[in-house]
Amino acid sequence: MKVNLPKLHTGQVGFARAFNENRLSVLRCGRRFGKTTMLERCAAKWSVKRERIGWFGPTYSLNIPTYKRLYRMLRPVIESASKIDRIIELKTGGAIEFWTLQDEDAGRSRYYDKVIIDEASLIDKGLKDIWEQAIAPTLLDRNGKAIMAGTPKGMDSDNFFYEACMDKSLGWLEMHAPTSANPILSREVLDKLPEQYPALVYQQEYLAEFVDWNGASFFGLDSLLIEHEPVEYPYKTDQVFAVVDTASKDGMEHDGTGVIFYARSKYAGIPLVILDWDVVQIQASLLIDWLPAIHARLEQLVKETQAREGNVGIWIEDKDSGISLIQSASRQGLPVAPIDSVLTSQGKEGRAIAVSPHVHQGRVKLSRYAYDKITNYRQQNKNHFIDQICGFRMGQHRKEHKKDLLDCFTYGIAISLGDAYGF
Repeated sequence: MKVNLPKLHTGQVGFARAFNENRLSVLRCGRRFGKTTMLERCAAKWSVKRERIGWFGPTYSLNIPTYKRLYRMLRPVIESASKIDRIIELKTGGAIEFWTLQDEDAGRSRYYDKVIIDEASLIDKGLKDIWEQAIAPTLLDRNGKAIMAGTPKGMDSDNFFYEACMDKSLGWLEMHAPTSANPILSREVLDKLPEQYPALVYQQEYLAEFVDWNGASFFGLDSLLIEHEPVEYPYKTDQVFAVVDTASKDGMEHDGTGVIFYARSKYAGIPLVILDWDVVQIQASLLIDWLPAIHARLEQLVKETQAREGNVGIWIEDKDSGISLIQSASRQGLPVAPIDSVLTSQGKEGRAIAVSPHVHQGRVKLSRYAYDKITNYRQQNKNHFIDQICGFRMGQHRKEHKKDLLDCFTYGIAISLGDAYGF
């Protein structure tokens, strides 16, 4: 039976050969180079040749698309497969097993000819321990090889991907592939990338360089203004909507919950205007009573902006207290929708990078009302929207991220305008 493998472009061929020649390889590459497609092809080819492959990814949701693609690719020679057990076994004797790096014992007790660690840069801490204690021993029986790949994510000595690239004494052969190394991509599109993204984002995501984010405000206030001034409410916009983020427990007495109200104009004017925002600290059980007030505010904004399509709903993150909020709102007949898991799985910094072109190019603006608004939250009187959005810095420890409105901000942009990853 014949297995049809995807053809590699010229930028991938050399790397695929190097994986066979080197014991430890680390690939630092830009977005859309084709890293995962190349690794999937390698895994398929090696498994057909009777090798056992261990595939390690940050999360189950990131592994599933790869599992499905490899299943379709290898279908003619599959002996058995289980998405639940996360294994594909072939008639040739080869196999591919999938693990998530959320499990500190990932791969323990197994043996492999090849190990692939995809999106390794997304693991902030702990990957080195998992590698040394669980993954590396799986290669001893067959003198196996390991490939680790990802796109840079700041300069962080706790990030094993960064360390493997920078510290040659660890034994990893570093290879570099910027986005432009993919010859299939349009040269015209590639030439425009520096204009579409903030400089540091372009360097990291497309040149695949490690950049220092310390001290750099990611979303500058001026990018949300026009000639240093906020904008008035749009006249005859298309629709209004809201995004709610319900935070997890953070050690405070109650959770923090944020909401941002948007006006979307599809054909003329400013594509997205932030009309209003709020951030509250109340018991989760009382949030259910708060939702009708959000709906009422949207109905008011429909009139103030003369939105042609009206109030198109409230988007809520489908986890923690957000689950009960969605259920309660549905029972009350309020227009609500869960935020797609494609967005929630990206993480705060990933979402910020993904929506940054819209902010950088002036498609998102702050209304005067939202700009002038001052509220009391956690015993502080100030504009919490400006403080949280414009105070956000990449590379901060997670606990330092002020997230109540930041998530609402990035979710709202991605939902209405799309993001750089195709959402």
